Amino acid sequence: MPTVPLSTIAHGRSGDKGNHANVAVIAYSPAGFAWLTEHLTADRVAAYFADWGPSRVERFEAANVNALNFVLYDALAGGASRSLRTDTQGKTLAVRLLAMDIDVPEGLTV
Repeated sequence: MPTVPLSTIAHGRSGDKGNHANVAVIAYSPAGFAWLTEHLTADRVAAYFADWGPSRVERFEAANVNALNFVLYDALAGGASRSLRTDTQGKTLAVRLLAMDIDVPEGLTV
């Protein structure tokens, strides 16, 4: 299986809800969504963002738009008005997640 960035099969958007980050990953195709649903778990996303220190990660499916939405609880070091991080609102987290290397089967169409 070739290794490619997640951005090969999906795009994303992220932001904040207080001290919690919200990261949506939207597949370009139903086949990509099927791959995401099987392989992009809350545990995998939690491990990927471990250095941000989320207390937990929860995944929600939005199959009608081929998307998964992840909530990273307590990942913003207090939120926009309290955090000293460069990205206090988690706006860059989708871009970071889309850089994740993934193994996809040959022929997965986007």
